[in-house]
Amino acid sequence: MKVTGITCHVLQAKVDRPFTSARGWVYGTRSSCVVEIATDEGITGWGECYGPAAVNKALIETQYAPRVVGRDPFDVEAVWEDLYNRIKDYGAQGFSITALSGIDIALWDIMGRAVGKPIHKLIGGAYRTEVQAYATGLYFIDMNRLVEEAVEEALAYKSQGFRAIKMKIGLGDPKLDHRRVAAVREAIGPEVALAVDANHCFSVPQAIRLGRMLEPLDLMWFEEPISPEDHDGYAEVTRALDIAVAGGENDFTRWGFRDIIAKKAMDIVQPDVCAAGGISEMRKIATLASAFGVECVPHAWGSAIGLAATVQFLAALPDQPPALRPMPPMLEFEQTPNPLRDILATEPIVQRGGIVAVPAGPGLGIEIDREVLNRFKVA
Repeated sequence: MKVTGITCHVLQAKVDRPFTSARGWVYGTRSSCVVEIATDEGITGWGECYGPAAVNKALIETQYAPRVVGRDPFDVEAVWEDLYNRIKDYGAQGFSITALSGIDIALWDIMGRAVGKPIHKLIGGAYRTEVQAYATGLYFIDMNRLVEEAVEEALAYKSQGFRAIKMKIGLGDPKLDHRRVAAVREAIGPEVALAVDANHCFSVPQAIRLGRMLEPLDLMWFEEPISPEDHDGYAEVTRALDIAVAGGENDFTRWGFRDIIAKKAMDIVQPDVCAAGGISEMRKIATLASAFGVECVPHAWGSAIGLAATVQFLAALPDQPPALRPMPPMLEFEQTPNPLRDILATEPIVQRGGIVAVPAGPGLGIEIDREVLNRFKVA
């Protein structure tokens, strides 16, 4: 089997109610670079790249595609190493890796389709046939009802069966952040797990101060408290707090995670399959984390393709640690409006009672609706 062509689809969908986080970016649209790889045997694979879609498309078309066409998809890791070594002098992280991630996912999809097996069967087998999902939401929408809207949204997720929720913080006022989180905790009760995500908006002293204020609220983790470049700062925050500290969605490849994991700068690493290097590199990052006793709970943000790839990876990720009643890694099921997540697949991945079934079909386990793909395609 040989790759005969790579097509990048830039998709964009408007959001009815724009939302923002501590970064101050207003999300009025959702977009994605979807990678389609064709083969001479008529098998097509799909992948997705994290981040600005047009940049990923340009990188793939100019730097990667000429080196992938003609290759055997089953040489996926050899292809990965070739592409990485082609580009690392100019960018060993960032867009060069997000673009590579989309290609890697598509090649794994092709392999699964070729042998009639889901990806998780190709990367070690199923530790589980379903995953517990946590709802990511509670962004900032109505700045005059920040506390009330957070409580309402959290209660809606609880009523849908979610047993874990992640909410945004970072309003520039630690007392307001604390009041908002405390109100959500009181509303959902102690039986629903709660995490907070600051989108790296704090300094080290600010993160420690707010973290200590939040400790009595029984949080799962404090995500991205500080800038992702500051690994020593992460270690300082992690040592100072009793709350687990998480991060890593803005880190790339095994080399990017190596020092974070080795120095235990975070309690939980959160690589994104569409950003960190695809399925191939996620396996290596998770192995590093396991060797150092660091939890791996992947970040997920994107279309149905990225969601499916994350679920496939989670199915093959061992319990951390193994136990009579283990706490398996959870799926981030982002809940902001996104038709690229909800209707791009002919049979969307859904949660029922906070649980998502692992797709058992070949490859990613989903089929792409080309009518939807073409409806949202802008380039």
